[in-house]
Amino acid sequence: MPSGRVVLATHNAHKVEEFGAIVGATRPDLEVVGYDGPEPVEDGVTFAENALIKARAAAAHTGLPAMADDSGIRVDVLGGSPGVFSAYWAGHKKDGVANYELLLDQLADIADPHRTAQFVSTIALVIPAEDGRPAEEHVVEGIWPGRVATAPVGDNGFGYDPVFIPDEQGEPARTAAELSPEEKNAQSHRARAFVALGPLLAGLRA
Repeated sequence: MPSGRVVLATHNAHKVEEFGAIVGATRPDLEVVGYDGPEPVEDGVTFAENALIKARAAAAHTGLPAMADDSGIRVDVLGGSPGVFSAYWAGHKKDGVANYELLLDQLADIADPHRTAQFVSTIALVIPAEDGRPAEEHVVEGIWPGRVATAPVGDNGFGYDPVFIPDEQGEPARTAAELSPEEKNAQSHRARAFVALGPLLAGLRA
């Protein structure tokens, strides 16, 4: 049973579940809990800046070590957009379906070889000062290459998962939303970021 806690700076239950599964694979003694405090203004212009803003706020509010993920999809033909604006691509409301439908409209005339994209996950870990030990801040990144589908497929996942086809698959290629949770957790951008984050989590006390 988990004996320690690390807070994930999100109100998104899907992310808490996904992070919990990934963390549990290497640190089953750590419980990933959701954040119930106020959301800070994410006014950073990079994934790293926004991840740190959220992790700092969650650590300050809870007194626990805090992780925050700022992630999105970068489409090469769009110059790396939506990027940090992925969650609001179709407007101010975080509407995942509206976001990917707008993206598909923008790429409607783009041929498959030019629909290359990457899911990016930048994870910040903030460890509050304790017992004379200074506070620590770390940032890691994971990149999952692929391409944008021409139509949404699949019922798993969230966000842009139904329109993102990861590379390094056999045939038929599947979208991220067609992968099982176990498959996605093994290869996703967050899983890749956790390869770098793992040694940092190893230093957390349970």
